[in-house]
Amino acid sequence: MIVEYDVEPVRGLPGDLPQGERILWQGSPDAWRLAVHAYHIRAVAIYFALLAGWGAVGALRGVNGWTGTLMTLGIGAIGLAVIGAIAWGAARTTVYTLTNKRIVLRFGIALPKCVNLPLGTIAAADLAMQGKGIGDIALRLTEQQRLGWMQLWPHARPWALTEVQPMLRSISEAENVAGLLARTVGAAQGTPAAATPPVLAVAA
Repeated sequence: MIVEYDVEPVRGLPGDLPQGERILWQGSPDAWRLAVHAYHIRAVAIYFALLAGWGAVGALRGVNGWTGTLMTLGIGAIGLAVIGAIAWGAARTTVYTLTNKRIVLRFGIALPKCVNLPLGTIAAADLAMQGKGIGDIALRLTEQQRLGWMQLWPHARPWALTEVQPMLRSISEAENVAGLLARTVGAAQGTPAAATPPVLAVAA
């Protein structure tokens, strides 16, 4: 369930930790990687570059002037700046927390929102690396937990609309976090230590 709140007694959490619960890990998205992989800033830059290049070719041939090309470049620069600012704000206001009882996603630039995922609702997790130790961890949930994709975005697996999967996006040391998550979920669900952890590497 997603809840909104104004007061944050513990960083990344909507309330104090209950007795017996402890924080094992906290992290936030890398702003640039979030801009690239969630907000597709590179694709937007390429799009405007192609438009500007096409306009420049026309200007050199005398088909049209340089005004359109310069306007395209200006609009593109503004668009990229806006996307970068949104990604920076999203990264700055997002905190992922893993405790021995649950995973908590805190996000929201204007008003903090919080998603509490008890470890018992996590069926498996998919790890996708982006390079330099940064990656995404998508959480596959049991039927006990129902979430809305739009409410979670960009902290949801792209295109997984029917089976919404919360995602820890663009986090550092993703492989280590995935291993810790697997062990913690296994312990919480009573999985034998020798069993395969519920984390699957899906991309390099």
